[in-house]
Amino acid sequence: MRAFLVLEDGTTFEGKSLGASGCTIGEVVFNTGMTGYQEILTDPSYAGQIVTLTYPLIGNYGINPEDFESGQVQVEGFVVREAADSPSNWRSDRTLDAFLKERGIVGIQGIDTRALTRALRVRGVMMGAVSTEDTPESLLLRIKNAPNYAAADLAKKVTTPQPYRWRVEDTHPTPMEETARNVEPRYRIALLDFGVKYNILRSLAGYGCETTVYPCTATPEEVLRENPDGIFLSPGPGDPEQYDYIVRTVRGLIGKKPIMGVCMGNQILGYAFGSKTFKLKFGHRGSNHPVKDLNTGRVYITSQNHGYAVDPDGLKDGMEVAHLNLNDGTVEGLKHKELPIFSIQYHPEASPGPTDSAYFFQQYIEMLDRVYVK
Repeated sequence: MRAFLVLEDGTTFEGKSLGASGCTIGEVVFNTGMTGYQEILTDPSYAGQIVTLTYPLIGNYGINPEDFESGQVQVEGFVVREAADSPSNWRSDRTLDAFLKERGIVGIQGIDTRALTRALRVRGVMMGAVSTEDTPESLLLRIKNAPNYAAADLAKKVTTPQPYRWRVEDTHPTPMEETARNVEPRYRIALLDFGVKYNILRSLAGYGCETTVYPCTATPEEVLRENPDGIFLSPGPGDPEQYDYIVRTVRGLIGKKPIMGVCMGNQILGYAFGSKTFKLKFGHRGSNHPVKDLNTGRVYITSQNHGYAVDPDGLKDGMEVAHLNLNDGTVEGLKHKELPIFSIQYHPEASPGPTDSAYFFQQYIEMLDRVYVK
């Protein structure tokens, strides 16, 4: 079946349908990772976006039940050069095309993804649409009438509707009313969910932490009600400038408990300490971004997925830049000079991506150890 991808500037690509039939609209972005398409599809930080993968063959190891990073597909649409129709992997239970059809996700294959990526790099990410039903002319009109990505409160779209727990022994969320434990946790963490990935919760559990996940609309009083040992600010989609209510909550938590933030959590902490963010031209999305730790001088290869960066000029009250992106010099992490607070813009849970920065979970535990003298 024929399909079209149209960008807001009128650039048009014709290809073949991938996944479900229909039409979808979102911000068109690209990811340079060679693997990890299932994790990308289910990453809540991609809500509101049509994701293009630059690697030419996608789907060659199929879809499996274990590699989900949330309970559903989060992308608005999917764009690849070629989708493998005969995957080979012992864990695979279906093809990429069958999975997208099952989840109602509209995609396109058979287009020149190099030309699309170049267009986004030169002109910047932009709104677009993929459709099996519309003409390019009608798609362009639909794009112009659609809400802009930056104006949407996507955190409320992807956050948990109610609190739940992820215990040390869990492999899936546990309802709050189920309080029995097989393992006594080392620490109890309260996580504000702006779009958390399961591997963050798995990673915290691996260090002996029981995590209670709260909606992004939770108040400081709700987060602190069970007297957690630490606070975790999750990744998430959208423009952080839209999230004044989250910034107010985080300001109410500063100085109460040790805090670690990841990705959106890093940006929210920037706002909480007087800074702002700005939109990157085409974002950082991939598994090979070099980041320098300014404290140690070491360089790490990191997994990233974000379209905004913290402006360091407005930071105040003891917050300072701790990490820099070596490709463009943008802020990749913050730390407080006195309070037990730090954050990184990239992904220590590494799903998908390299595990270079997984040590930040250990650093968080060591920070809690110092606070609670263990």
